[in-house]
Amino acid sequence: MRLRDLGEWELLRRLAAYAPAGQFNDDAALLEERSGQQLVVNTDVLVEGVHFSDATIGPRDLGWRAAAANLSDLAAMGCTSVAGITVALVAPGDTAWSWVEGVYAGLRDALEPYGAVILGGDCSSGRERLLSITALGRLADGTAIRRGDGRPGDWLISSGPHGLSRLGLALLLEELEAAQVSPELRQRAIQAHRRPTPRLDAVAALHSTRPSGLPWRVGGTDSSDGLAAAVKAIAATSGCGAVLERSQLPIDPELAQLEAGEHWCLGGGEDFELVLALPPSWAEALLAALPGTSRIGSLVEAEPGLVRWQESGEALAAAEQGFTHFR
Repeated sequence: MRLRDLGEWELLRRLAAYAPAGQFNDDAALLEERSGQQLVVNTDVLVEGVHFSDATIGPRDLGWRAAAANLSDLAAMGCTSVAGITVALVAPGDTAWSWVEGVYAGLRDALEPYGAVILGGDCSSGRERLLSITALGRLADGTAIRRGDGRPGDWLISSGPHGLSRLGLALLLEELEAAQVSPELRQRAIQAHRRPTPRLDAVAALHSTRPSGLPWRVGGTDSSDGLAAAVKAIAATSGCGAVLERSQLPIDPELAQLEAGEHWCLGGGEDFELVLALPPSWAEALLAALPGTSRIGSLVEAEPGLVRWQESGEALAAAEQGFTHFR
């Protein structure tokens, strides 16, 4: 049995046996502090040829995207503040200093708006370039966002549009002719791919819109592996099924006209939006307060992890399930 036979999700399921029960269920790890706050710790690895290429992204944008991917996981856990990151760099000895300088400048650029810093790290020689980042954030006691906290009847909310990052990659790789989209959409798509914004603002909006007297219970994750994969992860961990409304997919109208538009919306990945499961009253308040959010479906009593279309009742195709490693 090799990793390509297992796939990413089966590998993670097997690795979870070496950790406390439930430890691998969320986007990051929660640690209790004496102050009553909870520390969130997240690690992400970006590998050349898998996550980035000089053909599509420069070093400063790469640094930004690497930091943003980690901060997105902190947001997906409910963090209200970011302490900083550590960075492990692996690169061949003939790597230009200007490339390293650009990456670290981009990391700093992405952290500055949140008052976070580069805390340290390590470096090593290797045959390919690799960035491993550990991010540290904090949340108020009892206000974590957990994948398993969804319940049947919850509304599924997307914090923003999906598919733009994959469209940006297609344009950069010339898989799609630039003339097929407007200059405005081209610019937004490439920006979404190279410089995504972690949705820590959506966490702040969750706090400000919680209805009085309603306990904190938010199911959620980020959509780095794709919108459909995020919905499936929430549903499976919460012991629910999910229905998505095709007519309410969070997709740019112009992107929806492209042949691959819906597929990229569902499974393109790297949009770094939040997908949340909320009680309807809270969801309505959030939708009214946070521009760009939309209701995309609901959690239902069904086979855990089964995602179906509301309109037809059909299950989503396997090709729509998002990115996975090793295959």
